[in-house]
Amino acid sequence: MGLLDSILGGDSGKRGAAGEANPLIGMLGSLLAQSGGLQGLANKFAQTGQENAFRSWVGMGENQPISGNQVQHAIGSEQINAIATRMGVDPAVASTLLAEFLPKIVDKLTPAGKIDPTADHQQGLAAMLPSLLQSLSGQSSSDESARA
Repeated sequence: MGLLDSILGGDSGKRGAAGEANPLIGMLGSLLAQSGGLQGLANKFAQTGQENAFRSWVGMGENQPISGNQVQHAIGSEQINAIATRMGVDPAVASTLLAEFLPKIVDKLTPAGKIDPTADHQQGLAAMLPSLLQSLSGQSSSDESARA
């Protein structure tokens, strides 16, 4: 998983300062900020016909999948290109990664099944970093006890 390790900062030798220590969290935080938070992101997906998919990520049921092309259409090529440049990957790779992980992240940021406009999503992203990294690396949650 060299590419994913690189994106997550595994190849950089930087292991754990808070804030922008992880490029994936920084990229997601920027995406939320530039979109006007989760509600702004929801509006972008609604404008491109992906409202039902986004609602499924927020809601309590199963998350609907989305393709990299659908993500790029909703977010916009310019923003995907900026994300890809920041991550050091091709825009198609950035779109694919967002399509894979954005539903999970939105789901985790909306535990009550609705968007809380007063929630600090940047803090939420930072708090979910350990479990996100664990899921990206394919470890099971039962490995948590090994991280003492």
